[in-house]
Amino acid sequence: MEDALATPLSVFDFADHPDYSDFTLAASTGRRQPLSGFDADYTDIVDYIVRCTHKIWEEKAVGLIYTHYSHNVTVHNSAGTMYGREAMVVNTLQRIAMYAERRAFADDVIWSGNERDGFYSSHRVSSVGTNTGYSEFGPPTGRKVWRWGIADCFVVKNKIVEEWLTHDGITEVRQMGYDPLALAKQMVLPTTPHTHGEIDRLPTGQQAPVFLEVPSASDDPQAFVAAILNNMWNARLINMVRDHYAPGHIAFLPDSRKTYGHGDYENFVITLMACFPDLALTIGHQCVQGSAERGYRVATRFILQGTHEGYGPYGAPTGRRMFLMGMSHHVIRSGKVVQEWTIFDEFALLKQLHARLEA
Repeated sequence: MEDALATPLSVFDFADHPDYSDFTLAASTGRRQPLSGFDADYTDIVDYIVRCTHKIWEEKAVGLIYTHYSHNVTVHNSAGTMYGREAMVVNTLQRIAMYAERRAFADDVIWSGNERDGFYSSHRVSSVGTNTGYSEFGPPTGRKVWRWGIADCFVVKNKIVEEWLTHDGITEVRQMGYDPLALAKQMVLPTTPHTHGEIDRLPTGQQAPVFLEVPSASDDPQAFVAAILNNMWNARLINMVRDHYAPGHIAFLPDSRKTYGHGDYENFVITLMACFPDLALTIGHQCVQGSAERGYRVATRFILQGTHEGYGPYGAPTGRRMFLMGMSHHVIRSGKVVQEWTIFDEFALLKQLHARLEA
């Protein structure tokens, strides 16, 4: 893991305040946790994340990027990396221009950290708008678009210094009126793929993959989720689903998929593995909120790598390597996963597999 879990400091629990009106009422009412260096109107780190997003995107105070992002901010997504605050300003203006009356709804913020070492937040957000402006795909289509995604941020003294973004890109493209696979085939990758080495899913030689012991969710919910993800995705122990997920488990997945129970979710996992037989998942960061009595919410950021050698929803095998950033929010109650939101950009995946290569 990149960072050790920090004990949450704030008494403010986002699960108790899902309505944005709570944040506007709380503004400038005083600190609920130490926030040295932050603007005075923010009450805690959750308020900061939700309300600065609202100011920039919905109130269109785009210039607040200069006071809320570091000058050398790095922003990561599955399509590449963006450097610098000015690039963030340009990208934000272009995104706002694409959608009239765009509205963003904060679904949850899971966080860790403190004012001294910085805060890490994982912000799940849904947004809706009408495509009335030009995009990289062409002129406006007039279609209404709803999508969701997760933004992870590392924040120090009122400034986001690094950000990781992923969203349901394939849903956005389809709702705009395009065929995602056909559109991906028309696009051009700016650089030819690098030569890739072996994916480090298995130990060297002919050893078996690592099977991690799954700890009690009440004792260590973060390690509980990490062990399940490793055993399921890297060691191919699909039985993790029936062992550690509640029978009524609900999962919200890319392409607006929603699965109920064990069987549908197992099929989601197995289908992805069938498309990418050497698929490997690497965890980059985790944080957790909650208690044994009320349940835990665990945020996990990860990388998926694999080679497209199997048939499935992404077209005929291309033999290309894919690299995707993904994020999950798991809800754990009574020792079982009862809900999860897992997202990665399947349109970025289609481009990696099918776009023409620049000569």
